[in-house]
Amino acid sequence: MPADYHTHTPLCRHAEGEPEDYIDAALAAGVTEYGISDHAPQIPEPFDDWRMAVDELPDYFQWIERARKQAAGKIPIRCGLECDWLTGCEPWIADLAARHDWDYLIGSVHYLGDWDFDNPKWLGRWAECDVDAVWTHYWETYAKMADSGLFDILGHPDLVKKFSHVPAGDLDRFYEPVIDAIAASGSVIELNTAGWHKPCGEAYPTPRFLELACSAGIGLVISSDSHAPNEVARDFPKAIALAKAAGYRETILFERRQRRTEALV
Repeated sequence: MPADYHTHTPLCRHAEGEPEDYIDAALAAGVTEYGISDHAPQIPEPFDDWRMAVDELPDYFQWIERARKQAAGKIPIRCGLECDWLTGCEPWIADLAARHDWDYLIGSVHYLGDWDFDNPKWLGRWAECDVDAVWTHYWETYAKMADSGLFDILGHPDLVKKFSHVPAGDLDRFYEPVIDAIAASGSVIELNTAGWHKPCGEAYPTPRFLELACSAGIGLVISSDSHAPNEVARDFPKAIALAKAAGYRETILFERRQRRTEALV
């Protein structure tokens, strides 16, 4: 089973479970590696209510050490962060990158301006929006994140579809420019299985985006985005089939921000 690199801890304030439980679930699932990548701190604080604070980073490292102790060498435990791409965030991301010997950093777009658009708390705002304009803003932002070159993995590429607000017509007009940006950056994308359990009922990204990404030579990881132990490696067999149908035959492994490939079986 492929590595599961996008997973969370209770420090983000919307996940549950102890590190030992997550590792037991990873071992039971048979993943080759397990990575921990909780929502990174963001300044100025308090920024929002769904991430760890800067002064909780030592608690985060302690959580990861407990996970490594539980794994007892049976599988590698990797250390990462899921960082938000925000206007002017580059110095802060560089600061975070220098604070630890990370195995990888995930970049994600959760915010368009001051709107964390995937937060159910603000679901009503979608009714007031021009969906085509929101998608244009989202994908332009995603391309800028790719262009930055700050991240090893780019998270849940089409998260903007979470609540099933999708423009009419051929969506390649949104996908193709960002595929070019990701390919040029050398970043890897993730096939995130959490989308199957959201209103969109579809993994992130859509199969068409995966096909374009594979054709462009963009590397792939498969991730659960787990917020509870029973979500670790959730739907991975289904995701493997989807990745293979798009043309992928391998996934990427990370260690100290260096990568190698693993056959997708």
